[in-house]
Amino acid sequence: MFSYNTIKKVLFKFEPETAHNIAECGLRIVGKCKLIKNPMKKKNFINNSKLSQEIFGVTFTNPVGLAAGFDKNATMVKAMPSLGFGFTEIGTMTPKPQDGNPKPRMFRYPEAKSVQNAMGFNNEGAHKVLKNLKEVYPASIPVGVNIGKNKLTPEEFALSDYKMLIKKFEETSDYLVINISSPNTPNLRDLQNEKFITELFEMAKEYTKKPILLKIAPDMEAAQAIELCKSAINAGAAGIIATNTTIDYDLVPGCKDFGGLSGACLTDKSYAIFKEIAKELYGKTVLISVGGIATGEQAYARIKAGASLVQSYSGLIFEGPSMVRKINEELLELIAKDGYANIQEAIGTDLK
Repeated sequence: MFSYNTIKKVLFKFEPETAHNIAECGLRIVGKCKLIKNPMKKKNFINNSKLSQEIFGVTFTNPVGLAAGFDKNATMVKAMPSLGFGFTEIGTMTPKPQDGNPKPRMFRYPEAKSVQNAMGFNNEGAHKVLKNLKEVYPASIPVGVNIGKNKLTPEEFALSDYKMLIKKFEETSDYLVINISSPNTPNLRDLQNEKFITELFEMAKEYTKKPILLKIAPDMEAAQAIELCKSAINAGAAGIIATNTTIDYDLVPGCKDFGGLSGACLTDKSYAIFKEIAKELYGKTVLISVGGIATGEQAYARIKAGASLVQSYSGLIFEGPSMVRKINEELLELIAKDGYANIQEAIGTDLK
């Protein structure tokens, strides 16, 4: 009835966080209403064996997932296939409920197709999120759970926060993600050190056999990022997600001097560090690429660079609900052009 460009004009009249809340309300309705959900899924969800993969013992019907940060409280899981996503990642959630940072804390830059957020892990807390998740899990697509420490938890007790969350969510997730790379919780990125990462993943092995991945920031030197990823894998990590948002404020002229930037401004930076990590770790672990991905060509570049899966979030804001379908349609064209029978054959081809 309405094009997304029309809807976007209306949504962009609201503050970004208000627009997000409106979108969440709409997607919650979509998830509960089959008369809306099913036609949207039929239109947007690409179910083609050429895109299907088995990872972590779970089927990913297509390789494009929703990145963490959009569905913080697991309220939109049922709607995600209607947007075309092959998997979704909820969170980041913390043990205790958290209001996050003072508002305004989200900003959009339409000309740069980019977003800046300083949310600060605002979420309803592990107990409430788990209750929401139990209502929809297992879902029709794989669900990842992204976890972080509370803002007021001192660094020396951070391990306890992650332990509690791993134990709480291991039965209602297909994989878990350790988030120590958000720029919006004070000193959180200080935990991106080999000692803490090793302790964390060795601890995690004691409490779950579910795959646990490490999500890293794009703002460290490649050599440092590679060493941290190696430490995580040696200690038991099942994969690496690269990358989180960036604090390189030169990427968007006139942006705020706090929070993390995502969207098109992050494309090149995220891709560059992902390629360096993949050169070292492709074939040794599962790699997921995220950061400024909004087209099939961009997704395919990450896949050829070594990514088994890709994720998007900010692109959805600017491109709308047809974005994922278009990415997957373009991926099918690109793998056909290169003569591959399945997307798996394309993974890491730039490194072979």
